[in-house]
Amino acid sequence: MATVGDGKLTRRGTDTLATVLLGHAARTPDAPFLVFERAPGRVEHTTYREQAERAARTAATLARHGVRAGERFCVNLTNRPEFYDLWFGAAFLGATIVPVNPLSTVDELGYLVRHAGCEVVVTQSDLVGTAHGTGAAKVLDVDAPWLAEDALDQPAATDPASTLGVLYTSGTTSRPKGVEVSHAAYLFCGDAVAGHLRVRPDDRQLIVLPLFHGNAQYYSTMSALVTGASIALAPRFSASRWSTQAATLGATVASLFAAPIRMILAADPDDNDTAHALRVVMFAQNVTDQALATFERRFAVPLVQLYGMTETVVPPTINPLYEDRRGRSIGRPLPGITVRVAGPDDEDVPFGEPGELLVHGEPGRTIMTRYLHDPEATATTLRDGWLHTGDTVTLGADGYLAFVDRRKDMIKRAGENVASGEVERVVDEHPAVFESAAVGVPDEMRDEAIHVYVVRHRGASLEEEELLAHCRERMAKFRVPDRVIFVDDLPRTSVGKIQKHLIRRREGQHP
Repeated sequence: MATVGDGKLTRRGTDTLATVLLGHAARTPDAPFLVFERAPGRVEHTTYREQAERAARTAATLARHGVRAGERFCVNLTNRPEFYDLWFGAAFLGATIVPVNPLSTVDELGYLVRHAGCEVVVTQSDLVGTAHGTGAAKVLDVDAPWLAEDALDQPAATDPASTLGVLYTSGTTSRPKGVEVSHAAYLFCGDAVAGHLRVRPDDRQLIVLPLFHGNAQYYSTMSALVTGASIALAPRFSASRWSTQAATLGATVASLFAAPIRMILAADPDDNDTAHALRVVMFAQNVTDQALATFERRFAVPLVQLYGMTETVVPPTINPLYEDRRGRSIGRPLPGITVRVAGPDDEDVPFGEPGELLVHGEPGRTIMTRYLHDPEATATTLRDGWLHTGDTVTLGADGYLAFVDRRKDMIKRAGENVASGEVERVVDEHPAVFESAAVGVPDEMRDEAIHVYVVRHRGASLEEEELLAHCRERMAKFRVPDRVIFVDDLPRTSVGKIQKHLIRRREGQHP
């Protein structure tokens, strides 16, 4: 019997990101891999042959600076072509990239570098000072001449189950956790997303979200790579230029989060809003029915909601592309993906009842391998073949799931469990509300009181009592907020997720 690695024959055999890239470079060398908008009106193109050559030269350069197979190095870059050079260069070497948020402070970056054991940090000229502040043994600047003239002859023989990336999740009550992602898991995700969206070699994925984040790596880059499609990369997200970038760069598929969708809708209409060739836009995190309808009408492209997290790698659920597409649902499980909705005692809950979403998978092949240097957290999250997401959902008899809330964001009020997402849904339906975030605040009488932080639409007028009256008409009394706090903005992660632990700090609570 044929075996691979630890004795398990996978669908992709011995494939790694390096061998997949080289395969396309051999079969379709002149096909586009990357279209990068360096600046408005300045677009750069890279073919599959050129990308393979750049990756091989980057691998040789990394090796010259001491990076070896099995070792980790840090990538501290904004969205730019060199990120792909380093990612694929690591794949050629059998090494591991640790991509980080380029907005990280010296303290934040230093912790990640030390925790991951990175001797080398690769960064750009404006971030060199931050990188040096971490105490890393070597800092390489991609804006200076740094690439070797020679190239690695061939990629290292690498087990597909070996770790290619360590992606750090944002911390709330503690430091971030490093999610180990294997070659096999990356490719499994790419195949799943590409198959569901019917991605073809002539498709082009628009990436405006940060490359260090799982969304851009998993759903956009991987689905393009496994298909031999191309990538349209923007250096940063711009709400006012999003449709222009899609049109200029020839994108056909895109990915967004709820917050960028709201920002795009808040921007002034543009002649390019329907001049693009987009055929589908993936998105994560709920938006209102009104926003969904407005977006699809304004940009003439369907929105397909999915659910995923760094640890699942593949999005376990996604809405159908051509069947019953439900904007407020996170969709149905992808083919080959098994999920459960479980109660506190790990028993399956009835249809329509809220419970924790569990995703079945094989660590290192279809889901994350582990948390780096954190066996306790790994054992809590990965149990008996199931990844415990910590997210509360409901499952309908028809197989569609709906997101309720992050389990840690449930509010306990006078014996009732209140999902902050349900409060926010009603609040966000008020026409003057741009977005909101509900949190639980300690209350001597009722366990917790509900405070909701609200951002008004630009120029809108709205007072607390008016919004509370709106809530009283639409939700049970125990869910109605006790207080409304109007703010100019909400604290966010790099991909637009609201950081509720920072809001709780405003309330004088520990995160």
